Amino acid sequence: MSLYTIRFSDCDPFGHLNNGRYIDYFLNAREDHLRDHYGIELNEWAKRGIGFVVNRHDIRYLRPAGYNERVAIRSALIGWTDTELHVELQMWDEPLRQLKAIVWTSFTRVNAATGRKEAHTQETIEFVRWALLEGGPEGLDERIAALRTANA
Repeated sequence: MSLYTIRFSDCDPFGHLNNGRYIDYFLNAREDHLRDHYGIELNEWAKRGIGFVVNRHDIRYLRPAGYNERVAIRSALIGWTDTELHVELQMWDEPLRQLKAIVWTSFTRVNAATGRKEAHTQETIEFVRWALLEGGPEGLDERIAALRTANA
């Protein structure tokens, strides 16, 4: 989990975090989590020819995040295929009482030199098996309902 403060330059005229900036906060948090919790430096992977590109986001905006508000972002690996990783990211208020937004993001593994999709290496598969959230959610709406129920 990481804590972030919503910046003025990231807000819309209503003082809410701009919808496009949620993705920036989420992806920055995931990079921080990979480095801080798993020792993975994405720039080091890129030097070795390993890259990941986003191929889809499914995001739900549930409550506004406002200017100067502190938010907590959690991330977890929730699924994978031979060429993709599926990650869930949640944005909460700082006391972790109110879910602000949730996104499911799919990353496709690519060869950094060619830009072409490629299968995961054994190293990546071992990491996935270790880091995968067991019993991951079946659908985003069901996941939101479960999170709300757990925090009620």
